[in-house]
Amino acid sequence: MKPAEVVVQRGWEAGLQLAFQRRGERSVLARRSSFGPLAVQKALYPEGDLVCHAILLHPPGGIAGGDQLEISIDVETGAHALLTTPGATKWYRSAGAESSQGVNISIGRNAVCEWLPQENIFFASAHAQNALSVDLQEGAVFCGWDVMCLGRTAGGERFQAGQIRQHLRVTRGAKPMFEELGTVDGGGVLLDSPIGLAGYPVCATFVMAGVAIDRDALDFCRAEMPAGDCKWGVSAMGEVVVARCLTRTAEAAREYFLEIWEHLRPRYANVPARVPRIWAT
Repeated sequence: MKPAEVVVQRGWEAGLQLAFQRRGERSVLARRSSFGPLAVQKALYPEGDLVCHAILLHPPGGIAGGDQLEISIDVETGAHALLTTPGATKWYRSAGAESSQGVNISIGRNAVCEWLPQENIFFASAHAQNALSVDLQEGAVFCGWDVMCLGRTAGGERFQAGQIRQHLRVTRGAKPMFEELGTVDGGGVLLDSPIGLAGYPVCATFVMAGVAIDRDALDFCRAEMPAGDCKWGVSAMGEVVVARCLTRTAEAAREYFLEIWEHLRPRYANVPARVPRIWAT
């Protein structure tokens, strides 16, 4: 009798590389390459030539155990790029293999990059690593957010098993501007602790880095609050502004961040805020 064969299933490996350039008064998607199930639609200009919008696509519709995604974004001198996703990113349950997504953004002199993906939904028993690294040159600005949903709350699911590892790093050259590491264990004490997530299923972070804001702008941001049952706060540290919220729904977190983004964008980019059209489809 033959011994039972052990089958090891490997996840998808995928990569996407994008480069944006300033050509006259127009920001363009100058280069793109990819492998595996990652792609980007054509460049869009819903607010004129200055800001190039790009929609990142992951055709499988979710990230399964063992999947490894790497995204590299280069926004060159003077360009302005806004990147988003057409829907929530789903991180599926895993038997133990860790899935990962790494996003590396390089922003050139006097350039702007806005990283505004829709929410991450981590299914119970997901094993995930989600990392974002941003490097700014002189005069560059980054604005982005991460909305983390623990479990499929619409169906009553809680994140009772699995693990999520998060890493956010913003630098200017070799100098750190903001960095944080976090781990959420399924069923762990952090989920319900009053000094942790306090029982809220949605934890969200907004970061704007590269330019200091005045006291009036900071006071406006601090006066905003998410809808419904929530906890929130805003901090300013030199050229970094961080807003956080704990809420019951991803929609409440996104609407809260949009209010802050709409107020700050004219200050860091000299253009009014315009919500990506794909969010309305």
